[in-house]
Amino acid sequence: MEKISEKSANKLNGFLMLFVLIALIVLDIYLLVNGIKTDNIQVLWIFIPLIFVIILVSSGFVVVQPNNSRVLILFGKYTGTVRDSGFWWVNPFTLRKKISLRIRNFNSQKIKVNDLHGNPIEIGAVIVWKVFDSAKAFFDVENYEQFVDIQSETAIRTLAAEYPYDVNEEDKPSLRGTPKEIAESLKNTLQTRLEVAGIDIIESRISHLAYAQEIAQAMLRRQQAQAIIAARQKIVEGAVGMVEMALKMLSEQNIVKLDEDKKATMVNNLMVALVSESEVQPIINTGTLYQ
Repeated sequence: MEKISEKSANKLNGFLMLFVLIALIVLDIYLLVNGIKTDNIQVLWIFIPLIFVIILVSSGFVVVQPNNSRVLILFGKYTGTVRDSGFWWVNPFTLRKKISLRIRNFNSQKIKVNDLHGNPIEIGAVIVWKVFDSAKAFFDVENYEQFVDIQSETAIRTLAAEYPYDVNEEDKPSLRGTPKEIAESLKNTLQTRLEVAGIDIIESRISHLAYAQEIAQAMLRRQQAQAIIAARQKIVEGAVGMVEMALKMLSEQNIVKLDEDKKATMVNNLMVALVSESEVQPIINTGTLYQ
């Protein structure tokens, strides 16, 4: 397979060639009028070929709008690309194919795939891309826009299968927990796949992420249970720290001396007060009846 890279095409200022075209037309008209007046048939030997020259010159004009390009093909051979916007004149025998260099978006459909743990999920993404090499985009793939669509959906499916939807550990990547890392991974994957077509990926991000309908309710209950367990774990950790701090301060400041049984009772009461979900009614101990 022949590798083709973009190169600048030869071109001339369109207004200059327009002036030359007008001059040729004026000259041709002058020859025709002069030949008629002088009844000189030999003028036709110049007048007729000049008509063909005028037609060829007039067919070489091309207008290039900003962020557009023209790929030039001469008898099946790539001769260059006109990227500069403006009014230009190129070889009239070349074919001129328009390639847009503007930034475009690809919005994928909601794709149903299995994540790393085998859970069916729905995922969609937004891909921002543009053509950076018009020759590769035109010659190396059949249809570069369709190529972007197919490769983007394939990359999204592959990405979803490499990561879990969600994880309990915060330091592990997941589709829902680390969106920046997932977006960067998707961008790198797409750039590798679309490099051959001269496509530059500017940005990629997940636009839709959810469990499939058949497991959505079950996974929601699991997430709620995990959230409750995590919350209770944090509460217990905080309560233990507060009890430890209270015992340490009582001991250091000599406020009261507690034996092991009283410490156990105090710890029990503090844990109940700190961990209980319902409001706790304190009982004030004013001392024993008999000393």
